[in-house]
Amino acid sequence: MSRLPQRIWSDEDWKQIQLGYAARDMDEKWNVFTEGEVVFLHRSWTGHGVFAATFGPVDGGGWQIVSAVVERDAERYRGTDDAYDCVMLELVISAIVLGEPAADLRSQLVELTRRQSGSADAPAGLIQHSALGLRSDS
Repeated sequence: MSRLPQRIWSDEDWKQIQLGYAARDMDEKWNVFTEGEVVFLHRSWTGHGVFAATFGPVDGGGWQIVSAVVERDAERYRGTDDAYDCVMLELVISAIVLGEPAADLRSQLVELTRRQSGSADAPAGLIQHSALGLRSDS
């Protein structure tokens, strides 16, 4: 990926990210698991891998994505926009894995989707549910 999230996750966040996330019902769209320092994000219904993000420690504490790849086969993932992919990667980790509200990222997702689709009046809730899905309470 040419654009990466700039967020620095705390050591506690990294421990939670390493535990991953498994979709538990049809409204959940992501499965996330970690092998070493690589976090894999797969669509829950198809099992297709969409993102693989390599994390690295930051001087002074915390963890940051140092490199990432995104699926570009249109049959597996329709994303083609670097800004959208950057937001989606961070949003899945923040909202789905960590259970954060991530309001700013959600707004960015809606704005980018509306711009790409040319549908400025698409409901925000529909856009979020379609791309991100829900997160069950742990």
